[in-house]
Amino acid sequence: MTQEIIYEGKAKIVYSTDDPNMVSQKFKDDATAFDGKKKGQIASKGVRNAAISTTLFKLLEERGIITQLVERTAEDTLLCKRLTMFPVEVVIRNYAAGSICKRLGFEEGHKMKKPMLEFFLKDDSLGDPLVTDAHIEELELLTRAERDEIEQLALKINETLTKFFAERKVLLIDFKLEFGKDSEGNIVLGDEISPDTCRFWDAETREKLDKDRFRRDLGGVEEAYKEMLNRVES
Repeated sequence: MTQEIIYEGKAKIVYSTDDPNMVSQKFKDDATAFDGKKKGQIASKGVRNAAISTTLFKLLEERGIITQLVERTAEDTLLCKRLTMFPVEVVIRNYAAGSICKRLGFEEGHKMKKPMLEFFLKDDSLGDPLVTDAHIEELELLTRAERDEIEQLALKINETLTKFFAERKVLLIDFKLEFGKDSEGNIVLGDEISPDTCRFWDAETREKLDKDRFRRDLGGVEEAYKEMLNRVES
């Protein structure tokens, strides 16, 4: 049966499969930044992000976090459970970087007293704005129970990944998560965890090992993704 494109985003193409409860996600080498204003390609990014996400999702499954991953079916492709995604992104910040520095004046690299969790509305036309609990309630983006469960899951994920990366001499600065519901109504971690969706710094040199190298024209972009794959698989 020919696969049909369900959705094509900035970093992945989602295809239908013979099973209505499964989708196939193909990771792209395309790179975008600043709400799509900057575009380019990062060689082998799709393959590396698929590999990194696979390893990290399996790690989280071992820790009791339900993910949408079923298996890696090709170097750049994952078979995943089909989810109804929530219209919000969750960002966990262990250190200050990116938009929060501009928004609140933090110095880049400032270590948070405790992990900071923020929600952002998934709406490209609005620039994916930060939303408060009041906004979430008014717009009916999540129920109170869903919000509480997602927060608990996100913090557990952060605890697991922070330790995992510390053992590999990497600081997990901040990262984005997306959740959805499966056919049985379970809240499930979806999307990906990769240098596209996380900020990684070398713990000793503070060298950036993520998409910020593309965003800021720092060079060595492909090398950074390769280095992160090597550390994740070490």
